[in-house]
Amino acid sequence: MGPGRARGLLTALELLRADAARDARLDFGLLQRWQRHVLGTEEPPPLRSRPAFAKGGRERYGIGPGIRARLDSCLAESACDAARPLPLTARAARAYLDVCFFHPFDDGNARAAFLTLVFVLAREGIALDGVSLLRRIAFRADEPRDPLVLASYIDTHLTETRRRAAAPA
Repeated sequence: MGPGRARGLLTALELLRADAARDARLDFGLLQRWQRHVLGTEEPPPLRSRPAFAKGGRERYGIGPGIRARLDSCLAESACDAARPLPLTARAARAYLDVCFFHPFDDGNARAAFLTLVFVLAREGIALDGVSLLRRIAFRADEPRDPLVLASYIDTHLTETRRRAAAPA
């Protein structure tokens, strides 16, 4: 990653943490705000308007009426809900994969998904001290075990972060 991209990602992370601290609602508008810095653009990037392809064309992400509302609805489910209690790791994994598979931007969707995952954790007061497993993986839309693998990776990072925090210096 070049210095410009790294600065953009760090700026997006700062915004993300501030948004999490104020318990912002996770939606496409919030992703756009972060993505503007990730991509280094003057304006927030728009929702893509054409089908997108990934993994050498093996995966296709469609476009249709109501896609933004559907994405916003899915992202809203990342919030803690007493009526529907899901573990934090499941909510973080789901939000990450929603961004991956809605593929809302023409560019930078993997980074947007990563920021989404970090936001879901930060909103619950959690900051990971490492993300190596989370930054070097790819998931397939048609692989039913991938969400479980991602939730397991998130749990591994949470466990390691807590272990290191509890260890004597």
